[in-house]
Amino acid sequence: MSAPARGSIRRRLMLQLLGGAAVLAVVLFLIVQSLARNLAQESQDNILAAAASAMLDTVAMQEGELQVDLPYAAFSMLSSLQGERVFYAIHAPSGLVTGYDDLAPLAGAGTRFATGVHRGEPMRMITATRRLALEQGALPVTVTLAQTRDGQSRIFEQIIAMAATLGTGLFLCVAVLAGLAARTSIGPILRLTQSVDRRGPQDLRPVTAPVPAEMAPLVGAINTFMDRLKVSLQRSEEFIAEAAHHVRTPLATVRTQAEITLRRVEKEENRASVREMIRAIDESSRAAGQLLDHAMVTFRTDHLEPEEIDLGQLAEETVERLRPMAELRDIDLAVVAPVPARIEGDRILVQSALRNVLDNAIKYSQPESDVTLTLDHDGAMARLQVRDRGIGFPEGGAAPLTGRFERGTNVEGVVGSGLGLTIAEEVVRAHGGHLLAGNNEEGPGACVTLCFPAL
Repeated sequence: MSAPARGSIRRRLMLQLLGGAAVLAVVLFLIVQSLARNLAQESQDNILAAAASAMLDTVAMQEGELQVDLPYAAFSMLSSLQGERVFYAIHAPSGLVTGYDDLAPLAGAGTRFATGVHRGEPMRMITATRRLALEQGALPVTVTLAQTRDGQSRIFEQIIAMAATLGTGLFLCVAVLAGLAARTSIGPILRLTQSVDRRGPQDLRPVTAPVPAEMAPLVGAINTFMDRLKVSLQRSEEFIAEAAHHVRTPLATVRTQAEITLRRVEKEENRASVREMIRAIDESSRAAGQLLDHAMVTFRTDHLEPEEIDLGQLAEETVERLRPMAELRDIDLAVVAPVPARIEGDRILVQSALRNVLDNAIKYSQPESDVTLTLDHDGAMARLQVRDRGIGFPEGGAAPLTGRFERGTNVEGVVGSGLGLTIAEEVVRAHGGHLLAGNNEEGPGACVTLCFPAL
């Protein structure tokens, strides 16, 4: 079960890059806006200053009166900017010399600029002063110009629109680059994930995939964990093997002593007690053995060690091991293998599954009957079929009996732990196969088939 995901590194990195790009785009837009406004105003001020200077140059005193020859070039220069309208006024100490009488000079000394409203329209204004040298002394003459800002506003808006377009384009370019950068940045993580994910359950080799320096501690931690896990699994396997030996050997010894005691006891009530003790020992021995078998199966199915298996040879070996137990009940144990069959799997697990099925068949068969192990395959699947002449499965069928510690309702008095079919079913499923179980179509007894993918 994997830990719940909390956020995405790629999304977080992209959001950070896009956030930075958005801030940068806004800052650049504000800078361009400020520069455009200042440049537009500075350009208009320079034109106004040049026009005012040209007009002051035409002011002269003739025959005791101020004469002004308004220069055409000055008005042409002012009106050439997007059809701007211009207002002017020339004042002397005696009052208005020429121009618009409602255009008052700006307060202050020297050349001064201001933005104001004239006749209800926003204007950029300038007032410049010049002193005429006369015999009576210097005569101050003031020129005031006012120019509408429509053209300048349109130019400013065009520059702002261009800046906004460039800012948007920059943001989109950065977004694309951020996506590429995020993908490249998490590339080592994806490669490490694939390197580990491709491994089988038994592959506990150290991770050697090249990673950036920032990920080296993570890889080191993974390798350390895998080393510890490998040691732990080895210890678990050794423990199961040792436990099987230490549990089965004392129980076998106790059973032998109980059988010797049974031969020596003469009273029937004592012999019945010893028989009950032998039965309990058998049940304990079988339960302990199958519990250890099931633990071993559970362990090895997670760490399969596949190899090519000759099912015919494995069947013969397993039958020979169980033949003494079958002969004790005068049961004929036979192998029928008309065709060879091979599979790829864990030999220990497959043999354990077959041994448990054969053990059940012998245990639930009537004395002086037969148990047959048939090996065949159809190209795709190889099958080990065990058929007995015993009590068979109960009316509910065999499906419920593949669960742990499940036993049939018709096996009262027979020693068992309810793990035989569980072990067999888990083994075949771990190998990509399936288990078939049911009663014989003709005659008494049961039929259990282990199906494995054939080579």
